[in-house]
Amino acid sequence: MTRSVGNFPFGLTIWLCATTFGATLRIASAQEPPKNFVFLDTPNSVTAISFNDGDGRSRGVADFKGKVLLLNVWATWCIPCRTEMPALDRLQASLGGSDFEVVPVSIDRAGLETIRKFYSDIGIRNLAMYVDSSGQVLRQVGAFGLPTTLLIDGTGQEIGRVIGPAEWDAPEIIAFVKCFVLRNEAAFRSDSKSTATPPCGGHDLGIPASGTSTNAQP
Repeated sequence: MTRSVGNFPFGLTIWLCATTFGATLRIASAQEPPKNFVFLDTPNSVTAISFNDGDGRSRGVADFKGKVLLLNVWATWCIPCRTEMPALDRLQASLGGSDFEVVPVSIDRAGLETIRKFYSDIGIRNLAMYVDSSGQVLRQVGAFGLPTTLLIDGTGQEIGRVIGPAEWDAPEIIAFVKCFVLRNEAAFRSDSKSTATPPCGGHDLGIPASGTSTNAQP
């Protein structure tokens, strides 16, 4: 199922400032995923996805346990990928931290030097570098084109994906991602008194609104 992105320029501001029930109702309409975001009917484990980091070390989705990931498969020769990269950089600057990370995995065969030059040329400052020169990640995620971006929860389950570029720094999309991050954080919280959060973009995404996730490890 694909959701359309509405025109809510104050979506993020409303989310950050909401402290009353009335405000909670307002953010429900302001949290919208990218227009080409497709929710999975059943979350799918993607912990086997692997790649190398900027130091050449082998990494994978499993290394980010507990953290929400936006895993973006891209290449420097892909024009739509190049166009959306600054927006992903701004999303990382806005929400990146211990609970969320944009993980851009390049399939450039020339490797890290090509990515490093591209980052420098367009001023990417907040994104880490990840690469899979073999292109195996394309098969692992079942991508049919570039860019392909997966939203992954803290247990390594894909919740949905975007095929094609998106305006990742649009206020309503930031609000949607932030909502998902907060729900994931509540699921992993050790206490059971966490504050309930509303469905994100009209979907509960299979994550408890409060309490500890049954999938979470102590």
